[in-house]
Amino acid sequence: MSEATSTATWQQLKELAAQSDTLNLRELFAKDKQRFDNFSLKTAGLLLDYSKNLITEEILKLLLNLAEEVNLKEKISAMYQGDKINNTENRAVLHTALRKDNPEAEIQAVLDKMEKCSEQIRTGVWLGFSDKPITDIVNLGIGGSDLGPKMVVEALTPYTSNRIKCHFVSNVDGTHISETLKYLNPETTIFIIASKTFTTQETLTNALTAREWLEQKAGKKKINNHLLAVSANPEKAAEFGINHNNIFPFWDFIGGRFSLWSAIGLPIAIAIGMDRFKDLLHGAASMDQHFLNADYQENMPTLLALIGIWNRNFLNCQTQAVLPYDQYLELLPSYLQQLDMESNGKSIQANGEPVDCATAPVIWGAAGTNGQHAFHQLLMQGTQKIPVDFILSLKSHNPIGQHHLFLYANCLAQSQALAFGRTMEEITDKKLAAHKIVKGNVPNNIILTEKITPQTLGALIALYEHKIFVQGIIWGLNSFDQWGVELGKQIAKKLIPLLEGDEIPSDIDCSTKNLIEKYCNY
Repeated sequence: MSEATSTATWQQLKELAAQSDTLNLRELFAKDKQRFDNFSLKTAGLLLDYSKNLITEEILKLLLNLAEEVNLKEKISAMYQGDKINNTENRAVLHTALRKDNPEAEIQAVLDKMEKCSEQIRTGVWLGFSDKPITDIVNLGIGGSDLGPKMVVEALTPYTSNRIKCHFVSNVDGTHISETLKYLNPETTIFIIASKTFTTQETLTNALTAREWLEQKAGKKKINNHLLAVSANPEKAAEFGINHNNIFPFWDFIGGRFSLWSAIGLPIAIAIGMDRFKDLLHGAASMDQHFLNADYQENMPTLLALIGIWNRNFLNCQTQAVLPYDQYLELLPSYLQQLDMESNGKSIQANGEPVDCATAPVIWGAAGTNGQHAFHQLLMQGTQKIPVDFILSLKSHNPIGQHHLFLYANCLAQSQALAFGRTMEEITDKKLAAHKIVKGNVPNNIILTEKITPQTLGALIALYEHKIFVQGIIWGLNSFDQWGVELGKQIAKKLIPLLEGDEIPSDIDCSTKNLIEKYCNY
């Protein structure tokens, strides 16, 4: 058994969960007029309202006890002080070190290099092979080297330079890079090749295509200023042909999905400027200090994580929706999908033993109000209970007419409808009345901020990073490796020669054999 599931507290929570059908959010709110005050908190520019969850003071107390019993504080400290908590790769986990107000010298040196590069590009000092200023940046990466910076650049669009456009190519499908290059001018385009190992097949395939595209257009002119690299393997980047001055290092203690704070964030710095990139870091650092120092009952990432544990392990909720009511945050669900599911989508504990409880839920979502006309029907009246995180701002970057008022009203309405539903007695027109009943009792959080800025976005991302870490601790996982990703990569490397004409081994399965033959004979 895991450390958490073997506790008396876990058993008590199971007993309460068996009675959870008696929990009713309407009744809980009716009994406690201060429920919002009692089940909400503020920090780092964010307000978390978790009052619409199927929890009581008793349940919350037990969840907080669970955090104590797995020695969460001790494990948080171990991460912050650089212990090698990524035990399967024998690495520290120090993305929090990247956003300290006074970072270590090697981190500061990279920040300084990023600042110099980004400002030269933004001000038109950095010139291409025909001595024209750069107008377009193409980031070539995948996974954490793509999703993080892409999401942040999109989220902070109001702060981006009008002169520089950022593009992101991740898929090895030639369509992705072809459609991106179709509208770009090689004289004014820079490629950032972002790969921790500089061996990632998809990224290097796209990088070779990008280099060939540049060479065809530049002729004999040097293209050094058009190729940058971000990698923990600078030697490999140099072998590819990247000028030493254009290589931006980061370190093996930074996991890919936690790397946007490093030089992987170079596209962000170019898009919004280094001062605002530092604001992003500062927002995350504020959440880091809160997470490290606040008591459990006032600790936003810990509370969010514990509520998730209650929903996943005791109420048997298999998925989690993240619904940002902010168009600029449209990519946040995709980003959190990787952050959560690659971190905790595991069935083996850090000690090598199988888990004995459910782990990461399926993370999904879309920007409101679009989702209301797609999948909210299932949220409201489907046969499964799906917890929701709503993310909402008090102010819009585009205060046009009544748009934001309607957006805000819709978010609150969806949260209210999920929590409280609609009874038969509340239906005035009884025609098809059974079809109009909404059971309610769907747990949901609202994360509210005044406005999405670099600082509040940094805090929001760090909130979810730490939530995922806490849940990994309770499930007994190493949240910082991803061995399941490796198998597909290894098989693909073996299949490539077969698709190029090598003899197909006799022991290969008949499905794969026939599909290879169809490709080769086409």
